[in-house]
Amino acid sequence: MLIRFNVENFLSFEGREMFSMIPGKGSLKSEHKTKKVKGISVLKSAVLFGANASGKSNLIKAIAFGQALVMKGSRPDKPINYQKFRLNAELLNKDSRIEYEIQHRGKNYAYGFTFNKDVIQEEWLYEIGPGTEQKIFERDSRKKNSFDLSYMLGKLKKEEEKQFLNFTAKGTPNNQLFLSEIRSRKVKENVSKINDLLNVIDWFQNALKVISPDDKYNVGLRFELKDDAELLTLFEEFLSYFDTGIDGVCLERVDPENIELPKRLLDDIKEDLMSKKSEIRRAAISTPNNTYFVSIKDDDIFVEKFMTKHSVRGSGEIEKFDTRDESDGTNRVMDFIPLLMDLLKGNNVFIIDEMERSLHPNLIYDLLDLFLSKAEHVNSQLILASHESSLLTQKLLRKDEIWFVVKDQFGASRLHSLEQYNVRFDKEIRKDYLLGRFKAIPRIGSRAKLSVINKI
Repeated sequence: MLIRFNVENFLSFEGREMFSMIPGKGSLKSEHKTKKVKGISVLKSAVLFGANASGKSNLIKAIAFGQALVMKGSRPDKPINYQKFRLNAELLNKDSRIEYEIQHRGKNYAYGFTFNKDVIQEEWLYEIGPGTEQKIFERDSRKKNSFDLSYMLGKLKKEEEKQFLNFTAKGTPNNQLFLSEIRSRKVKENVSKINDLLNVIDWFQNALKVISPDDKYNVGLRFELKDDAELLTLFEEFLSYFDTGIDGVCLERVDPENIELPKRLLDDIKEDLMSKKSEIRRAAISTPNNTYFVSIKDDDIFVEKFMTKHSVRGSGEIEKFDTRDESDGTNRVMDFIPLLMDLLKGNNVFIIDEMERSLHPNLIYDLLDLFLSKAEHVNSQLILASHESSLLTQKLLRKDEIWFVVKDQFGASRLHSLEQYNVRFDKEIRKDYLLGRFKAIPRIGSRAKLSVINKI
């Protein structure tokens, strides 16, 4: 679970901004909160609202950037590929900062790093609680002995394990995170009692899933799915529930060589599915033309094309459709069916940009409401960035689950929550939002200044 996220000097974020999933003082909708883990409870949902270019997507990009830096690392001798805040000359020579506070496997952690394009300046991991913290490791590249591993080394009895851990730290490239080095060098197989490091790595690998609007057409959405019979029943029930007009679904096996997916992508998926570190056993991959389910059988890749079925009036026959023959909205619904099931399975954090794209407002409202109605005993989070103002209601969300992203006069993104406003629990807030009370709407200019069209 995500507790808090901090970002500074990254894309449109100038000073340090904090997005928090810690519940406020409100007592309503207590089922939206998790049970406390070592004194800390978190919210199960949040929605970020804001005008176009306010920074909603940049916040999600920052979360995804840190995840990618942990999971994939940086290329040797290459600069770290990112963009600082560009509208303040003083920040161009200052470091950027990203920090996650997370809850995973019964513990709470603060993990973060400061960096620039050339070097990871600082990196830290603490186990945290209300008013307490225990340093797991700390790194400061400006010091002669840049790593402080005393806590972990103190738990090791074997000298060779201590040497291996020290060797890994000293061998970590300047532009590489220590956690990424731990993961890529298979330290787990050589050093015991590093569960705190492995817990945080596991959160990035198996719990956190960041989905951008274009993911459907790039690397695809990867979910753990059930066997074929349960999978088909799952889709048929949901497609009927959401009134798509589809009468059934089926899977048809296809030759991996004959589908419109790059071989490199299939190789990456095969590697992910066969990895002992991955909890995913089947991947759903969508392209502009079709949707495929990819699994591993007998150490080889097994690909099935997902198809919908429609009854032909007057003949009693069934016509099969590729997913490209269905509407954008229907395809969007099909994307989110396995997502919803994974959320209800627990221990997942989905962060989605523009989830409402191609969906009717009633559908996006019901998807969020459905998750929250079934999540009372489930520890998962659904965090959205959205323009859909129908979600902006206290009938659906708590005040502390509603966030606004605003750009100030200098072009910097700022975050604030509805919790900061004196709003009654029974107040309908959508109208106030559209009128600009919470600031996160476009500032539309004067039509009189549109000189070109005024001449028409």
